[in-house]
Amino acid sequence: MPVFKYTGYDQQGLKTEGVIEADGQRDAVLKIKTKGIFPKEITEAVTGGKRIFSRKPSPLVLAGITRRLSTLLSSGVPLIEAFSALSSEQKGDWRNILLDIKEALAGGASLARAMQSHPSVFPDFYTGMIAAGETSGKLTDVLLKLADFLERDINLKNKIKTALIYPAFMACVSIAIVLFLFTFVIPKITRIFEESSASLPLITVILIWISAGLKKFWWLLLALAAAAVVLFRRIRKTRKDLIDAVLLKDPTGVLMGLYMLRFTMTMGFLLSGGLPILNAMQLTSKATGNTVLEKKILAAQELVSQGARLSASLEGFPPTLLQIIATGEQTGRLPEVLKRTADSYESEFDRKLQAGISILEPVLILAMGLIVGFIVLAVLLPIFELNQMM
Repeated sequence: MPVFKYTGYDQQGLKTEGVIEADGQRDAVLKIKTKGIFPKEITEAVTGGKRIFSRKPSPLVLAGITRRLSTLLSSGVPLIEAFSALSSEQKGDWRNILLDIKEALAGGASLARAMQSHPSVFPDFYTGMIAAGETSGKLTDVLLKLADFLERDINLKNKIKTALIYPAFMACVSIAIVLFLFTFVIPKITRIFEESSASLPLITVILIWISAGLKKFWWLLLALAAAAVVLFRRIRKTRKDLIDAVLLKDPTGVLMGLYMLRFTMTMGFLLSGGLPILNAMQLTSKATGNTVLEKKILAAQELVSQGARLSASLEGFPPTLLQIIATGEQTGRLPEVLKRTADSYESEFDRKLQAGISILEPVLILAMGLIVGFIVLAVLLPIFELNQMM
């Protein structure tokens, strides 16, 4: 239902303004007049959504606001007063958003409709769950589920980031040390060998070539690295499906486990919140993070809309998961089954992630050791030969 902004005068002749939800311009006029206000100007609010944040808003703040809103409503605080209290706790953009929602609520808009005016802050699944909660009269429970889901999603992302920080740091430090050795240290050492008339071992000649090449063409390496980054970003933007298809073939199974975790967690959450299965599939397809799986879920959605079962419509998903979904459909407990499956996938993902990191760390150390051993051997061999000649 559209939202209209209006300015007018009340019965005392004082100027007033606000927002109201109505089916159209005429309906808005009637609703405003029933409030004892004589409208002067009525304009439909922009439906494309407001973009207040200059960068992506923090999901952690949204989770905190959602949980506090659930607590306020469960304590019997009216919705408008709850947003008034929440806005007083926030600053900057978040405060403006909460005040804008409060104003829309005061004008008669539903909470879901008021939040849809800020799509960059409240995702589609969020507003969809709010709408379902308002329809079923279980808004407090839905808000609590939303807070739990957002916090779990944040924790999952933090696990991945935390696990990759140390290996990434080690890799960057190793590359920096190797470049420093080949560019500044090795040339000073090998200059002694170049000035001597003795023939050098092949390994030392290779070391000299690499050092001279890095020192002379370092700019070319930087240019190639920059070009690779630009090319990767362009492919990811234009043909992301190619990259995602390769990621699905990950031999370790870590990424597939992550995608299935996201699918089961989001699908189970949305269905337990009262969303119809077709809407839940639409929103879940975007949450997987893989365009190939997204297309498969949307294709399955089309089959489900024609009367097919979910377990028989999904292609390319693990057979075990499809059997679990089929069991959930037969027993009528699909949301609960999916949530339990998500817990299982999360435990398995944590185990595989830790195992992968535990293997990656010694691999990096071994690679660094081989490079250092190569340098030491290339430097010491000609020294030993010179000693033998003397």
